[in-house]
Amino acid sequence: MRFTTELLAIGLALIDVTSSQGLNTTTEIANLEHYWSYGRSAPVYPTPQTAGRGEWATAYAKAKALVAQMTDFEKNNITYGQASTTGCSGLSGTVPRLGFPGLCLADSGNGVRATDGVNGYPPGASWNEGLAYQRALYMGEEFKNKGVSVALGPVVGPLGKFARGGRNWEGFSNDPYLSGKLVYETVMVLTILSYGLKSIAEQLADPSAQGMEKNVMSCVKHFIANEQETNRIPPALIPGALNQSLSSNIDPKTEHELYIWPFQDAIRAGAASVMCAYARFNNSYGCQNSYSMNGVLKTELGFEGFVVSDWGAQRVGVASANSGLDMAMPGSSYWQNGNLSKAVSNGSLAKSRLDDMATRILSTWYRLEELNSPAFQNPGFGLPASLLAPHTLVDARNPESADTILQGAVEGHVLVKNVGNTLPLKKPKFLSLFGYDGIAAARNTPTTAFKWAFGLENTQVYPNGTYWSDAFLFATFLSSEPAGTTGPGVALNGTMITGGGSGSITPAYIDAPYDAFQRQAYQDRTLLAWNFVDLDVTVDQASEHCIVFVNAQSSEGWDRPDLADAGSDQLVENVASQCNSTIVVLHHAGVRLVDRWIDNPNITAVIFGHLPGQDSGRALIEIMYGSQSPSGRLPYTVAKRDADYGNLLGPVLPVGTDYYTQDNFTEGVYIDYKHFIAQNITPRYEFGFGLTYSTFDYSSIGVSRGYANTQSLAPNTTVAEGGLPRCGTPSRPSLSTYAMLDLWQPQRSLSCTSVSLADRRRCFGALASSCCNRVRRATSLWR
Repeated sequence: MRFTTELLAIGLALIDVTSSQGLNTTTEIANLEHYWSYGRSAPVYPTPQTAGRGEWATAYAKAKALVAQMTDFEKNNITYGQASTTGCSGLSGTVPRLGFPGLCLADSGNGVRATDGVNGYPPGASWNEGLAYQRALYMGEEFKNKGVSVALGPVVGPLGKFARGGRNWEGFSNDPYLSGKLVYETVMVLTILSYGLKSIAEQLADPSAQGMEKNVMSCVKHFIANEQETNRIPPALIPGALNQSLSSNIDPKTEHELYIWPFQDAIRAGAASVMCAYARFNNSYGCQNSYSMNGVLKTELGFEGFVVSDWGAQRVGVASANSGLDMAMPGSSYWQNGNLSKAVSNGSLAKSRLDDMATRILSTWYRLEELNSPAFQNPGFGLPASLLAPHTLVDARNPESADTILQGAVEGHVLVKNVGNTLPLKKPKFLSLFGYDGIAAARNTPTTAFKWAFGLENTQVYPNGTYWSDAFLFATFLSSEPAGTTGPGVALNGTMITGGGSGSITPAYIDAPYDAFQRQAYQDRTLLAWNFVDLDVTVDQASEHCIVFVNAQSSEGWDRPDLADAGSDQLVENVASQCNSTIVVLHHAGVRLVDRWIDNPNITAVIFGHLPGQDSGRALIEIMYGSQSPSGRLPYTVAKRDADYGNLLGPVLPVGTDYYTQDNFTEGVYIDYKHFIAQNITPRYEFGFGLTYSTFDYSSIGVSRGYANTQSLAPNTTVAEGGLPRCGTPSRPSLSTYAMLDLWQPQRSLSCTSVSLADRRRCFGALASSCCNRVRRATSLWR
């Protein structure tokens, strides 16, 4: 998000609401605003005050004591972002008189972005909870070593309603349960108390190590229903534009069972911050919506941390503070110059609310002290403001992270076709390699432009060859091109290891597929031929196998133009027409359709490689040569054709001069696989699909009913973080020292016997459902 600070400031300054697009009077404009923006989202006031429960207790007590020494102006000063000499995406205000240096907030949920001395972790598609835990552990350590106070991630919104959603790839899955399980592990490891001086490897090997080295505070985003990029903000670079952000209009059942679900898992795990979204929720902007922030986050979920705006998402002043917003980024024309302290003086803002805002922010700061973070006194010290200016390299990487990064990439690969045991390869004599995605981008270094910082150096042109300029990137990013405008849907200038935008990664290196095949060919004495340039290719007929590398790009700022581009499909068909053992490797930020060629008998194997991070080639070789059997599973459904997704294919677009675009979420909870089941549509590949190199037989399958408390919550019950008083045995007792209602109580247990070749073992799984939920009662719903 770093470079958007100046752009947003410039863009917002250009907006002149006194002019109009076909609306000629101030009265007409006011009537339109009044009709759409008021009375559609239930008001919830006042903001519940943080109470310092559980793991917050010590930090809260210190924060309260410090707030008592501060003037209202000083409290006001720490609630919004201010200028920084570091490379932090945002730096909060400071109180030098009392020693508060501010908080450094930095991207992203997949690793420290746009700097040097860090790793590029794979977003991936792994369902492995333990791997999610380890990934967050090493990633958090890098944030800590760079002086970051709050990591801007992980992402569970968007959940993934639309198949072409531009930021779906940043999250874990469009299934709320799977997303919640993985975000829980991610956040938990970022926020557990210190575990002495053991190395990370020793901690991971110690089964009693519930409290590992705490590294950085997490900021879970984007709350809530941030499901499309199109019309996400008003056009920031168009003077006089009246268009407002899209509104996500959702009923309570859908809201809680889908879109809030993974957020409550994150808060239960100890998330320190939540980022409110650009979009409107039931026609009230996400960062001034009292129902979502006061009602859901701070009442229903008992959230003790602070709510921060997405960059430039604050739209009003005192009203946003009263609605539950605690910090505005990257700055605030509404709160600056002591405006909140003046509001306290004139009675428009309660002094207790300003105190609560400051307490929530300072409690997070004191939690940094508990983990011995250098950011406690020196926020952002390892993030130079400019990588092109002289600076001292701070290498934040831990050598022990290498295996976790590689394994994350390996387990993100999903094998979906393997005819006649084409894979694994067995020392082939001759391989031919094709496709623009086989090699790394020609440039991986910071420049005065911004594509590198956004992970888009491999995306320079559209499929028709038109250059994609930085200026056009900015305009689209700031919703200042016509709705439906997109960046390129394919990265033609190098292999994809990440999607684009503020969630992208900055790799320490890029091990592309071609690099890895060169190494393997040297070892096996395999002949290699290649063409990474052309779509119309010729194939040496002595080739034992032909491997085609193509991709599908996606980024923050726009939604994807398609789920499969014609040029890449043409390349696959061209190779397959000349090679009777064609293997297709896809790197893609989200769903990728394959039906144009999947049934071609010459296409013998297909791998969905997703976004493998810096170890892309090495991970692919692990799978393709059988060092590891593929274990990845699709975290979404792959249709046979676009039309199968129905209204869930792409974003809602404005109609004519539609200044208040509405998405009414009429599908309810029926997204992705639930949609396919409800509409009786057979997909190409089901949610959870994935092949391996072994075959399995299952027997003795049984389901047993577990305990599920469905009693109503008594009035005035104290709400603990993540959801209400506990009615079952916590999965991690050390994280819950106070009563908590268990939304994760197993309701059904599945048991089976799984037989794989000579290996016979007993397996058990738990299917959890909500219990003691005051929003809905647990019945037969299998979570």
